[in-house]
Parts: sequence; C-alpha cells; structure tokens
Amino acid sequence: MQNAEIRNQTLPEAMIFDWDNTLVDSWGAIGAAINHVRGKYGLKTWDNREEMIENCSMSARNSFPEWFGDKWEEARKEYYKHFSMIRAKMGINKAYGVQELLEWLKENNIPAMVVSNKSGGHLREEAEVLNWKEFFEAIVGAGDAHKDKPNKAHPELALTMAGLEHAKNIWFVGDAEVDVACAKSIGCVSVIIGREEDAKRFGTDLRFQDCMKLLECLKGMKG
Repeated sequence: MQNAEIRNQTLPEAMIFDWDNTLVDSWGAIGAAINHVRGKYGLKTWDNREEMIENCSMSARNSFPEWFGDKWEEARKEYYKHFSMIRAKMGINKAYGVQELLEWLKENNIPAMVVSNKSGGHLREEAEVLNWKEFFEAIVGAGDAHKDKPNKAHPELALTMAGLEHAKNIWFVGDAEVDVACAKSIGCVSVIIGREEDAKRFGTDLRFQDCMKLLECLKGMKG
C-alpha cells in the first residue's frame, strides 16, 4: 500500500474487478432491498453503511440460507424483485474514474474481467445498460460458477472464459475483505478501492482512494 510497494509493481497482464461499490455505486439499492426483505422476515435491519457492507459481501446463495433458513429461496426471490424495482427508480451510477479507467485499459490492451457476487443475470444486464460489455473479456456473477466468491472457482471461470488462465501478473480490484480473500486464493495482487483502515484490516497488497487514483498509478507505471 505504500509508494515503494507500488513502484515495485509492474503493469498487470490483466485485471479482475468486483462490481458493486468498485465499478458502480450501488449500496443504496442493495441496502434498501436487503433491509426490505430482512424486515419482512422479522430480522434486524442495517441502517449504517459500514455495517451493511460488513454483513453483505457474500452472494445470496451463501448468505441467505444463514439468514432465512429453509425460507431462503423465497426470500431471495423477494430480494431480487425489490432490488429491481429500486434500481429502476435510482438508475445505475458509475463510480468516480471508472469510465476513464476502463477506456485506458482497453486502449492499452490490458484485458479486464468482472467477478461479482451479484447474480450473473443482473450483472450482465447492468453492464449492457452502461454500454460496458465491450470493456470486459468475461463477466461472471453469482451462480455462474459452481461456487461463488471468495471460492477460487469463481475467478478461475472468468480467467478460463477470457483465455487468461495462464496469466501470471493479475490485479484483483474490489472494496471488501471477500475480494482480498478471493485474490489470494488464485495468487493475484489484491487491490482495495476505499479507506486505508479497511485495506489494512483486510491485509491487501495495494490501496487507492478511488478508480481515478488507480488509473493515475497505472499511467505512471507505463511511463
């Protein structure tokens, strides 16, 4: 995370990105939908953003059985129904610097992929709305691999789809501890977009305030 560590890095051969709150600012819709369904089933809701992020980094098929027991599939349907309604009202907001970052990666022939615990269908739908599909060699969401992030099967599927399973220097960019764990599972450089205190707690390799700062770093490394 220090400048010396960044200087010792070389430009990545490829980059894997988390989606929510890495490339798009979506905690408003996600949080509202989660609180809706948790409230409906009599569970504690989370009004604090940090608490929401801490509790909601896993995919629905991993977290919902723990929360809702044998009613988890019913609760998941309710969640996605409510999420879709809220997203339609709120729209999809690009995170700061992301458009410029994706364009630069494309121009410099650095392949990008997405590995997200958002359902694969919703994920690809949002990429289509944002006109971002051209930027990614693979877009892999929850349910696409036989296990979701942080299991290594999830990023391995993206790498296989992109024809990059033999790449050596890959950066895995996310905002949560689950992203760092996933990066480590396949030997990637883990990169956190967010607060320094969170990056230290997660044990990540590199940390940037936002995607614009990440882009500035990559440009500087290219020279």
